[in-house]
Amino acid sequence: MRNHFVFKAALALAITWQLAGCATTKVTPDPKLVILGHAGSGFFTPISPFNFRPPSSWRGIRRALLRGADGVEVDLQLSQDSVVMLYHDQKLDDHGSGTGCVSQHTAAELVQLRYRGGWPYDWIQKERPITFDTLLARLNRRPTFPRLHLDLHEDDQCLPAGKQHARTPLLIRQIARSLARYRVPPEKVLLITQESGTIPLVRKAMPKVPIGLEIASDEFAFGLRLARTEKLHTVVLDADRVTPEQTAQARAAGLGVVVFGGRSAKDIKRVLATQPNEIEVDNLKRLLILQGRKK
Repeated sequence: MRNHFVFKAALALAITWQLAGCATTKVTPDPKLVILGHAGSGFFTPISPFNFRPPSSWRGIRRALLRGADGVEVDLQLSQDSVVMLYHDQKLDDHGSGTGCVSQHTAAELVQLRYRGGWPYDWIQKERPITFDTLLARLNRRPTFPRLHLDLHEDDQCLPAGKQHARTPLLIRQIARSLARYRVPPEKVLLITQESGTIPLVRKAMPKVPIGLEIASDEFAFGLRLARTEKLHTVVLDADRVTPEQTAQARAAGLGVVVFGGRSAKDIKRVLATQPNEIEVDNLKRLLILQGRKK
């Protein structure tokens, strides 16, 4: 009973904060802004908002699209038997019922695991990981295929030092095969990497798919130069550290800007002030309200 009271009190306080945030700083809607759910509907959170859906799970993806998102960002990595899986964390122990890395289990084993978020999330969600092919098959049933950001998780922590990116070429080839198999329009996809060595692999396997370079805030100048040199489509920046100056520099260089993150109304307003082209947001409902696309 005490836990229930604490949770309800925290939820009430979060709602109060949200309302207070909405009462200040008017936001001018941007009709060109592309809004995506970050890892589907975001991550396990107790408040602001309460989210019980695991990251990159089907239920989270479905919820984001039903709420009115233009698309979703999902996290991809390879299983032991070279099947592309949706899973955010490298280690299954973090938010799953398994142990070790995704790369140490077959796809058949992975789809039988449960996501784990602890109390109270696991009272509500009973999600299991899905394959990339499963996602594409389900999205193909929709009247319009949504925008899809594919965040490559290439750094395999269970491989020896110096070989942690050894399976990246195979990951790229498998993604390309799936996109071709389900006839996904290339213009609907953005493939996101942090690794310069991945860029030529993507261009060879998926020449029409745009590439986004994720840049750490302390490496922005270097990353921007790399994106310009490689003539990339987009740079991807962290909502916690993005600045108006960074987005202005990227746009001046002819690059699109994607920002990922943002939960509170205050954080989302700060991100909107930087004028990105697309936002992968953790609080989809709040962003849609601020953009006048939902009441």
